[in-house]
Amino acid sequence: QVHVEESGGGLVQAGGSLRLTCADPRVILSVFSSDTVAWYRQPPGNLRELVAVSTPGGGTNYADSVKGRFTISRDNARKRVYMQMNNLKPEDAGTYYCTIDRSGSKYWGQGTQVTVSS
Repeated sequence: QVHVEESGGGLVQAGGSLRLTCADPRVILSVFSSDTVAWYRQPPGNLRELVAVSTPGGGTNYADSVKGRFTISRDNARKRVYMQMNNLKPEDAGTYYCTIDRSGSKYWGQGTQVTVSS
């Protein structure tokens, strides 16, 4: 069973930074290293959107709106993926969800809230 855990959300002023963490602590290392892990966000009143992706080979992709400000990285030994978010803007606020693609299925976490005050 996949257990997606997110942490790191909070309240920050515009221009500030947060680091989100996504983990599946129960999985064995060799499995996690083969997962594609992504972050989505859902601003209030809007649709969920893809923010960043980390592929097993170390590749990354970003939404245009966060390029140059957000960095997704992974530590397979700790079975974690991080998303460093710098220069946060009010429009970055929302619920951030981590997903893990494993064995043909996508698994979602419960979400972590990011609030950016102007």
